[in-house]
Amino acid sequence: MILKNLNISEGWSLFLDRDGVINARLVDDYVKKWDDFRFIDGVLDAMKVFNSVFQSIVVVSNQQGVGKGLMKIEDVVEIHKKMVSKISESSGRIDKVYFCPELKRNHPFCRKPSVGMALMAKHDFPAIHFKKSIMAGDSLSDMQFGKRLKMTTVLISEDNHIARKYPGLVDCCFGTLNEMANELQK
Repeated sequence: MILKNLNISEGWSLFLDRDGVINARLVDDYVKKWDDFRFIDGVLDAMKVFNSVFQSIVVVSNQQGVGKGLMKIEDVVEIHKKMVSKISESSGRIDKVYFCPELKRNHPFCRKPSVGMALMAKHDFPAIHFKKSIMAGDSLSDMQFGKRLKMTTVLISEDNHIARKYPGLVDCCFGTLNEMANELQK
């Protein structure tokens, strides 16, 4: 699938994962404070493009480091506040950030691949239509989350192993958000 073939027009929404998509993922660790947060190259430029394309842009992020006691909800909120501010300063936009602080082993409804965060977004932004939405993420749970809601799924990964291992789960694959944004501009 080629994104430009979707005829993305008024009313489309973008759901983004955070770690590994917007910011660099820390191997075997969590972004626990703003000093740990690093935008992936090109993300700020991509967010500027997305601002002009999508009606709604939301982040949906599993943050079980809170449930593990490695950080507090206030720490995650502060990181998100600064992330949104930096994106806004670069002419991009994030309408809202949703995160699930619960442990994976508890199978909470808010944690991807469950759809709780999407339903919260739909409640806050009633114009969101999941069939006119894109889920961009770097993990299997991101792709499952998107497919459960009939979204177009975009894997952000230099290695598209998930697309190879789970045929039909990934609609498009790009190495970075910036590559995705460049495709949308064609």
